[in-house]
Amino acid sequence: MASLRGVSRSARALQPLSTQFAIRRCASTQAGSGATAPSSKNIPDLAELETRSALEAPLPSAEDKKEFRPWKRAADRKARLPSSRYQYHPPKYNRGPLHPIQSPPSSDPIARDFVPGPFNMPRLKETFRTVMASDLMTLTYIHTPPGTPKKEPSERLRAWEGDSPYFANRARRAPRGAPELPIRERDITFRNIPEIKEITVSTFVPLGLKNPDMLIVARAVLLAMTGTMPEMTRSKSNVVQWHLQANKPAGCKTTIYGNAAWEFLDRMVHLVFPRIKDWKGIQGSTGDGSGNVQFGLNPEDVQLFPEVECNYDMYPAKMIPGCHIAIKTTATSDRQAKLLLQSLGVPFYST
Repeated sequence: MASLRGVSRSARALQPLSTQFAIRRCASTQAGSGATAPSSKNIPDLAELETRSALEAPLPSAEDKKEFRPWKRAADRKARLPSSRYQYHPPKYNRGPLHPIQSPPSSDPIARDFVPGPFNMPRLKETFRTVMASDLMTLTYIHTPPGTPKKEPSERLRAWEGDSPYFANRARRAPRGAPELPIRERDITFRNIPEIKEITVSTFVPLGLKNPDMLIVARAVLLAMTGTMPEMTRSKSNVVQWHLQANKPAGCKTTIYGNAAWEFLDRMVHLVFPRIKDWKGIQGSTGDGSGNVQFGLNPEDVQLFPEVECNYDMYPAKMIPGCHIAIKTTATSDRQAKLLLQSLGVPFYST
C-alpha cells in the first residue's frame, strides 16, 4: 500500500507538466480540426512558427520548365575565356627589389614557396621559446656602460710582409691553418637567440658490401628513428682494411628540419639518454667552431629509441648499426651551441 501511495503522489506531481505538454502537442491538430484552441500568439514557444506551409507553393509553369536548361549553361560556359587568363600568378623569378612585380611573401597561399602549417608545436620547442630563451639572454648578458668606446675588431686576414711594390694593393692572405674564415661570435640578443636548425643522422656500414642485408637494416632503422627516407652514401676511395671499394654503397644518411628536428631531440633527451648505462654524456670538446655539435651512439643505444624498441623483433639483433648525429644550430660559436643544448637537457662532460 505504501508503494501505491508513492506512485499516486508522483503521478499528481507530473499532472500539471503533462497537461502543459498536451496543449503544446495538440495545438496544431486542434487548429486543423476547427476546434477552439489557444492562439499561437498566446503561447511564446509557437510565436515564431510560420502559419503557411512550404507545400502550398505553386508548381513551375511550362515556361519556367523551358527556360531551365542546365545543359545550355554548361555549353555556353565552354565558349568563355578560361579563368586562368585573369588569375594572378606570382612571378617565377625574383628580379630585384626595384622591379614593379614582386613575389608575395611565403605566408601567402598563392606564393610559389608556400608551405602550409605549422599544424602542431613541439613540446620542447614551445618550452624553449616561452621559458628558456629569456634565460639564455640573461645568462649571456654583458653590461656595457653608456659612452664606452667600441673595440676595434682584430685583423682576421694576414697582411703581406715586405717592401715589394706588388704588396701595395694586393688582397690580404688567408688565415693560417684554414682555407676559410671561421664565423665570428656575436652576442646573444632578442634578435639572434640560437635555436635548432637541422639534425643529420648518418650510419657507416663497411660490411654492407659483403652482406647487403646490413644496408637494408640500417636504412630501415634510420627511417623508423627520423620518419624520413634515408639516402644511400657511397665510398670515395678503396680501403682494404675496411673492405671498402670506390663508388660502392657504404652507409646511409638523412637530415630532418624544423619541428621534426625538435621532436627527434626531445625523444633523445627524455627517452634515450636516461637509459644509457654508464654514460657520462657528450664530450665537451666537440664542435666545429661554428655552432654545430656532433656525437655518436652505439648499436645498444640505438635500440633504446621507442620506434626501434617497439618493433625490435623485426630487426636482426646483430645488424642494428650505430649512428652519428650532427646537430646544426643558429649559434655563432661552440660555446653558445653547448649552452643551448644544455638548457634543452643534453649532458656534457669535460676530461
